[in-house]
Amino acid sequence: MQLVLGRDDLAAAALSAAREAGAEPERVDIKPVHKASRGFVNASNVDLCELAIVTVLQAVAHGKPVLLLPVTTLGRHQHQTLVTLGKLSVADVEGHSVGVRAWSQTTGVWMRGFLTEQYGIDLRKAQWTTYEGHHVNGAEDPAWVKRAQAGVKLPADFMDGRVDFGIMGNELPADDRIRTAVDDARQVAEQWAAEQGFIPVNHVVAVSEAAVAQHPAAILAAYDAMRSVLTAKEAGGSYPLHPVGFESLRAAFTKAATYALEQDVIPRAVDYDELVERTCAALGVTPARLGG
Repeated sequence: MQLVLGRDDLAAAALSAAREAGAEPERVDIKPVHKASRGFVNASNVDLCELAIVTVLQAVAHGKPVLLLPVTTLGRHQHQTLVTLGKLSVADVEGHSVGVRAWSQTTGVWMRGFLTEQYGIDLRKAQWTTYEGHHVNGAEDPAWVKRAQAGVKLPADFMDGRVDFGIMGNELPADDRIRTAVDDARQVAEQWAAEQGFIPVNHVVAVSEAAVAQHPAAILAAYDAMRSVLTAKEAGGSYPLHPVGFESLRAAFTKAATYALEQDVIPRAVDYDELVERTCAALGVTPARLGG
């Protein structure tokens, strides 16, 4: 039983629990963790994998054998991820160029959702450039999105002024000239979370259908162990950064699915209950067993 998890604490807990449940688990070290996504989604080359929330939605929409295990490994505010070097602001997105690593990158989906929902931006009135393809075979960029030439990277395009805005998370360069396009981004993000009742989720845990069939007890044990770690370390505050359980993740998944459909990231609507039912049917448990 092979696992890909970016966090050492979660990996250690999951490995120990799966071993006690009778499996022979092994951690596969892939960094950055999103590079494991393609092989997991399209070939089930590992059994349990940290996966972006949008990749889960795409995988389900495209009929891949991927099941949600409702554990959040990465949550964060997102309004600060739209950046610029000049005097432009979020109100200037229409008519300007915007770069994002991949159209299905979860950070980009959240930020574009804010642009349309909070700022009334028509996404088709901006010039979008992507730099990578999708993790899910069969997914394509919308016709109104341009792909950069092979080998070109977003940070370089942004710093050299070839795109007016960039949507970047961990790949954001360290440069004093960079500023957020949303004024008071942190405060805006916290207000959005207060209105919505959750902080955006980036990464969760997924398992393959084959793994569930072969190791159901080990997967449930791994879920319990990761839940314990996150519950113990949750810093408190108004909303958890790492919600665990089907009901705790419902709002984030539902909002992300709405944004993804509006942005042509997924080819059909994905209802959250579909994800819940698929996982529970495969594991032979009720939703309550996994925080439903």
